[in-house]
Amino acid sequence: VQLQASGGGLVQAGGSLRLSCAASGRGFSSYVMGWFHQAPGKEREFVAAISWRHGTTHYADSVKGRFTISRDNAKNTVYLQMNSLKPEDTAVYYCAADYALATIETQPYEYDYWGQGTLVTVSS
Repeated sequence: VQLQASGGGLVQAGGSLRLSCAASGRGFSSYVMGWFHQAPGKEREFVAAISWRHGTTHYADSVKGRFTISRDNAKNTVYLQMNSLKPEDTAVYYCAADYALATIETQPYEYDYWGQGTLVTVSS
């Protein structure tokens, strides 16, 4: 499985961005797809995840009500719609895949494949 993240950029506080994670390979229906972020000097943190097969989702408390994760089966792509962005959302965002069928994990070490990261900068 190969993952390619895109869509990052510079946005003002209160603005929106949509990140994309294009997946290539086989067997996507068996994976949980996650988004993590890592700010300078901080550990990588869970943001959101979706079960590719079931469509169930899970969010970090800090993004509930602002971010939405979704998938497009035909395009093998997972999206992270980020609204009402805050300066503290500034980080490199990574997409990841966990061979887990439906169980959504929130720890980075549970994920098997990672994309290259895309930088999101939110100015105040």
